Amino acid sequence: MQTEVLADSQAVAQAAAELIAADARRCVDERGRFVFAVSGGHTPAMMLRVLAGLVVPWDRVHVLQVDERVAPLGDPARNLTQLQECLLAHVPLRPDQIHAMPVDEVDLDAAARGYAAALCAIAGKPPVLDLMHLGLGVDGHTASLVPGDPSLDVTDAEVSLAGPYQGHRRMTLTFPAIDRARRVLWVVTGAGKAAMLKRLQAGDRTIPAGRVRQGRAILLVDRAAGMPAHTEQRPC
Repeated sequence: MQTEVLADSQAVAQAAAELIAADARRCVDERGRFVFAVSGGHTPAMMLRVLAGLVVPWDRVHVLQVDERVAPLGDPARNLTQLQECLLAHVPLRPDQIHAMPVDEVDLDAAARGYAAALCAIAGKPPVLDLMHLGLGVDGHTASLVPGDPSLDVTDAEVSLAGPYQGHRRMTLTFPAIDRARRVLWVVTGAGKAAMLKRLQAGDRTIPAGRVRQGRAILLVDRAAGMPAHTEQRPC
């Protein structure tokens, strides 16, 4: 896994947005479209704001979610709310290019299957996304694949429902869906992530994040999260 250490969270957000924009342009040139999935979080919100101002062929882009809390539409707990405020409201995407996890449906099991079907319709069967953006929790979780949850062991589905975590049930992409991505982009900031960052880089499979394949991954991290060995420092 390639790691770059930048000055602060704003520098990480800027670098992440530039990487996504560059990947979008390259994928559109090579394959005619760009399909990526995003997670929530404070630094990702900054990343999305920067991305909205960059040169991206938006007419060929599809935006999906890595995970989502089961909450009503517009709830501030929803990752979709952040995604809409920071990116979708500022770029020319048609409704059919935005693929929100249907967590407000009554039958959540059917909703998860429906989202998996949507992934296949957009990105092939099995679906291969161009870029998967992931964050890292202080407990080692990524997406909504949290320690001890049965979703960790799902290998026959692209989408799973996770149990309650921090007050909400979740819908999440599974390891198979994540691992097929052409690129995994980790965005990790803050001193509270330092211990788990080291375990992620070591490929520690006792934490959920450590189970994600590292061969096609890039990690953008700020100095506050630590500066593990074998990293490249880049100024902001």
